[in-house]
Amino acid sequence: MSPPELPFLNIAALTSLARQSLGRAACAHCASIQHAAWESLHAGFDAAHLRVVGTLRREGYDEPTFAEHHPRGTHGSSADAPIAPAYFPCNRCQVWQCTACSRAFLRYTEYGGYYQDERIRTLDPELIDDTPL
Repeated sequence: MSPPELPFLNIAALTSLARQSLGRAACAHCASIQHAAWESLHAGFDAAHLRVVGTLRREGYDEPTFAEHHPRGTHGSSADAPIAPAYFPCNRCQVWQCTACSRAFLRYTEYGGYYQDERIRTLDPELIDDTPL
């Protein structure tokens, strides 16, 4: 049996989730992954404390773009880089929540030549940017 399809989160749903999430204090389960910028999900983190709630990956795009969106001169590891769902890496993200406090995170897998790196970032409503590709 194949896994159930994740719901696609449009900008309104993503922003609503981000606003609800930001109003909650981080708990002991997710405090160590509260990152404004993309960071590796550390090996000691118990991922069982997260549940997936949706995806930003649009249906019908087998290979989303690797183009990034940095209108204010940010870069991929900037804490204030936009969360732009049409652009990399957000276009490959799933949205996760802490099972204890419901804080929300963006998460994707970075693939290199010989490695895979699970990357995570706190979902901040002030950084959501709906600029089309």
